[in-house]
Amino acid sequence: MRHILGRPRRRLLALLGTAALALGGAIALPGTAQAANILTNPGFESGGLSPWTCTGNLGSVVSSPVHGGSKALQGAVSDSDNAQCSQTVAVQPNTTYTLQGWVRGSYVYLGVNGGASTWTTSPSAYSRLSVSFTTGASQTSATIYVHGWYAQGTYYADDISLDGPGGGGDTQAPTAPSGLASTGKTSSSVSLQWNASSDNAGVTAYDIYSGSSQVLSVSGTSATVSGLSPSTSYTFSVKARDAAGNTSAASNSVSVTTNAGSGGGTSFKQAAPYLYEGWGDPPSPSTVMSATGVKWFTMAFMLDSGGCTPAWDGSRSLTGGVDQTAINQIRSAGGDVVPSFGGWQGSKLGANCSSAGALSGALQKVIDAYSLKAIDMDIENTDEFENEAVQAKILTALKTVKANNPGLKTIVTFGTSTTGPTYYGNRLIEQAQSLGANLDVFTIMPFDFGGGSDMYGNTVNAAEGLKAKLKSTFGWDDATAYSHIGISGMNGLSDQQENTTPGVWTQIRDWANSHHIARLAFWAVNRDRPCAGGGVVSNCSGISQNTWQFTSITAGFTG
Repeated sequence: MRHILGRPRRRLLALLGTAALALGGAIALPGTAQAANILTNPGFESGGLSPWTCTGNLGSVVSSPVHGGSKALQGAVSDSDNAQCSQTVAVQPNTTYTLQGWVRGSYVYLGVNGGASTWTTSPSAYSRLSVSFTTGASQTSATIYVHGWYAQGTYYADDISLDGPGGGGDTQAPTAPSGLASTGKTSSSVSLQWNASSDNAGVTAYDIYSGSSQVLSVSGTSATVSGLSPSTSYTFSVKARDAAGNTSAASNSVSVTTNAGSGGGTSFKQAAPYLYEGWGDPPSPSTVMSATGVKWFTMAFMLDSGGCTPAWDGSRSLTGGVDQTAINQIRSAGGDVVPSFGGWQGSKLGANCSSAGALSGALQKVIDAYSLKAIDMDIENTDEFENEAVQAKILTALKTVKANNPGLKTIVTFGTSTTGPTYYGNRLIEQAQSLGANLDVFTIMPFDFGGGSDMYGNTVNAAEGLKAKLKSTFGWDDATAYSHIGISGMNGLSDQQENTTPGVWTQIRDWANSHHIARLAFWAVNRDRPCAGGGVVSNCSGISQNTWQFTSITAGFTG
């Protein structure tokens, strides 16, 4: 039975700020704002957050649900962070402004720092919030915010407006930045530098573009764009922006080709079937390696033993037990392992660690214990896969450990439909892009999806659907998208009686090789033994086959 640790919910506070911004001294009556939205990217139609900033990296842009247009803001509230997203704009002193927006979710707030706010216990549909405030006698900027409430679930916001005149009536754009040049590059990043722009009121930000898409916003005259693909050409330009939202013409453009990867990106290839020491008569890994030539194993499953503490199956110690013995055998035979965190059931670190920081700390314990080169997050079920806040927590933690462990490869594994990612799979990919998680592999599990008899055709269709989503989300070409795809099948009979035979698995492997995907796995080596008519059991495939036949086929995956 799945055991989920309960977490105390914070006491819900309905904090209604109603005081207007302070006015300094006795002066003329406030002016009336003219109806003109002075917010930038008010409906998030740019596809990015800038110039909005969100606490805890918990904000992202999504394509559903929206109020208007094709994009909206999502705030992945956690137990310790209300996912506040804010934007600072230039305003005129002693002037009344009207702030409005459409929100959806439980306890969503809209307001201005230091002044008025409003909120709603919005139902499942979008609801409109509106509040007015008056600037102080010498006030020249205001910070607008929207946020949810602790432990109350994900919120959405769209079409936010601040009606009133921009600061000082400034309509003059900055000069275009000049001298844009690359100052360095790796297989996944490009560093840029340019000359400062000038402006009558002062430049507040520089927006960096890759092609026509804005990818970064900084305050200085240098930046590093990360999350890029190896051996890929990118064209960058920069625009300057002032406090009134006036944007300059583009700088000169510079084209840079990232370095070839060293074990990652397009060069990261991994044939790694699952091996589970807690179930299904675990075989000797050295015996399997000798018989098949396989080098990598995906070790299942790393769970939470309580208090965000990693343990094999949530009960076997991190080191010193049967799992470490198996890993030692694998490495002695010239192979290596990628631990898999999560799975379908059990007490999972992703769901139970209180924050992304706590989760990254738990992942780091495992990375340090085994000097790992790769980790896999198997994100399933309603507690992780179908929980958007937990998705964001996991992706943020993966981003952290990847940054802290140079060369570490990060993999996510999740379910799929026969035509590609489901709503939550698409959501996971969109969050990975928005958070800059820089994942190496998106692995789908093309089984238990009601796929019927054509397991090869449905697996290929699911992978092609994933490729299309990666292309549209990240702007990759076909080759780059394929190089970030993994397939994790189920040998023999699945829980839904889908039958992947050795012949079908060979077809899938050959397709994977011809399209140069990153990873091939299956569940599990424990089941890679014959038992025709044996049904769906832990220590055999339920079909007629040779012992370790699926592992031998998988070992032939080279990408």
